Amino acid sequence: MDRVAAAGPERHPGRLTPVERLRIAQIAPLFESVPPRLYGGTERVVAYLVDALTDLGHDVTLFASGDSHTRAKLHASRERALRLDDTPCKSDIAAHLAMLHDVFTRAADFDVLHFHTDLLHFPVFASLASRCVTTLHGRLDIEDLAGAYRAWPAFRLVSISDHQRRPLLRANWAATVYHGMPLHAEAGPRPPGEYLAFVGRISHEKRLDRAIRIARRAGIPLRVAAKVDDADARYFNETIEPLIDEPHVQFLGELPEREKLALLEGAVALLFPIDWPEPFGLVMIEAMSRGTPVIAWRCGSVPEVIDDGTTGFIVESEDAAVEACGRAAALDRATIRRVFEKRFAAPVMAARYVQVYADMIAADGGATSQLAQARTAS
Repeated sequence: MDRVAAAGPERHPGRLTPVERLRIAQIAPLFESVPPRLYGGTERVVAYLVDALTDLGHDVTLFASGDSHTRAKLHASRERALRLDDTPCKSDIAAHLAMLHDVFTRAADFDVLHFHTDLLHFPVFASLASRCVTTLHGRLDIEDLAGAYRAWPAFRLVSISDHQRRPLLRANWAATVYHGMPLHAEAGPRPPGEYLAFVGRISHEKRLDRAIRIARRAGIPLRVAAKVDDADARYFNETIEPLIDEPHVQFLGELPEREKLALLEGAVALLFPIDWPEPFGLVMIEAMSRGTPVIAWRCGSVPEVIDDGTTGFIVESEDAAVEACGRAAALDRATIRRVFEKRFAAPVMAARYVQVYADMIAADGGATSQLAQARTAS
């Protein structure tokens, strides 16, 4: 029998309990491929998790769009991801409901059904809630969410930071599991570059306007790799576009993964001047994976991710951010990389989820063995 045991992240240690080789369904949103070709947080994390679980020896099936790439088995629920599909008339609700139907018809094939689709699957899988775990990737301080989660209390939920839980403290939380990403080739002894970086989505809460002001005052060029959603087009046109014409700003648009990591590796620091309750902030650990410090506002998950004075600086004003820009180059980039490896590598994330699955199966009173008997009988 294949067995796996590995330590969880330092702040949320696993119990190192060996578990059987599991049959796991991972259900991703269909908005982006897994991983995304360009920008995309949830689907990128799902890609990292699926591959890491497969590397641990588990039997993983990924339900996602057909343009996904994975080391697991791929069940293509739609030919192309929704965002980059130029079909003029399409329905994201219909696409996701069809995928959930596919998962439901195959539910007996799996020990664990792991959803990344918010609460869309709750009505369909209510009878199978004991075998479901749902990772919530977004903000939860939204009107009506509390009532919906009260309506389906049997579903186990995973938060991506402790702070994310605050609006729904009484929900059925199984664990907090921080995001992880692959151990790409270790960042070499490359010295800091001569620019600051901003990577993400252009919207009011991400505060690119704040980053531009900080870089100008610090006297350091700013390179911006970001996407503009249709919902944020007016904000971009009216507020941001005039600012990126400033001489110290270079706007690069959306970058593929390799180019994005190279941008981060060459930066003095990543600016993360957010103004919202960030659930996690994947770009922070992307920067840390390259040994690059992060200058971030004290919002949402930031104090859980950044070790102030070690992997970056946590600030609460533009003055403090400008001062931090002058100190960022003094932080040890090898230490930042080591912190990333210990807390935010994909194998660490996968091991923590394996513990969640093991706890769920144990609480379910032997459902795994019942499934095995059903498979044998069929």
